[in-house]
Amino acid sequence: MNKIIKYVILDILKNRIVIGYALLLLCMSLSVFNMETDTSKGLLSLLNVILIIVPLVSIIFSTIYIYNASEFIELLVSQPLKRKNIWLSLVAGLGLSLSLAFIGGCVLPILIYNGNGTGIMIASMGIILTVIFVAIAALSAVYTRDKAKGIGVSILLWLFFTLLYDGLVMFLLFQFMDYPVEKGLVAVSMLNPVDLSRIMILLKLDISALMGVTSAVFKSFFGQSWGMILSISVMLLWVIVPLSLSVKKFKIKNL
Repeated sequence: MNKIIKYVILDILKNRIVIGYALLLLCMSLSVFNMETDTSKGLLSLLNVILIIVPLVSIIFSTIYIYNASEFIELLVSQPLKRKNIWLSLVAGLGLSLSLAFIGGCVLPILIYNGNGTGIMIASMGIILTVIFVAIAALSAVYTRDKAKGIGVSILLWLFFTLLYDGLVMFLLFQFMDYPVEKGLVAVSMLNPVDLSRIMILLKLDISALMGVTSAVFKSFFGQSWGMILSISVMLLWVIVPLSLSVKKFKIKNL
């Protein structure tokens, strides 16, 4: 299992797309910190990069890599290896590789320019989002045999979590604005890892006013230690659930 993970990591880190991804993040990180005298504003500028670009690259690259590695996967399946270990090794290699690219391109500048609690929070959310969307990509790829359809499903999932979900929530909020739905939005936000990450980062930056009328509710919930623990647990579930479903499907899939 460790040999498979090592092979996948070395293979991905030599990929030009991953190298370009790390360099792009590095250039953007250095640019925003050098243009802003206040490092907190630099962190805020990086927020959209972490919440949009990181999930996009993670889910699309992982989906394409899994399809392109189909012959390698078939070779491994023909060996006396458990399918569960093969799949977990492949996903782990993808997650670790893309996390290393994110660390080299974004986390290191953050820690250099603003290595306080806020910087660590943003860096942690970026790594967790990377792993989450790798797991979602694995689920999409294993359930869809056709490569074009699988990539399309991954793009739709990214659009849903990053753009469409917020619009749907705002529509429901306006429809039921006469009712006390603020507390319900806390539960709804946990159904989207991108939204959950955004809320936790904005609260850490102490600019919760950007979240509008629900900021007090979010602050009272996520600002508590138990609320933070619950949020992190939900983020971990966003890794465990898609990964478990993909493992279950891969064990019975006819290659």
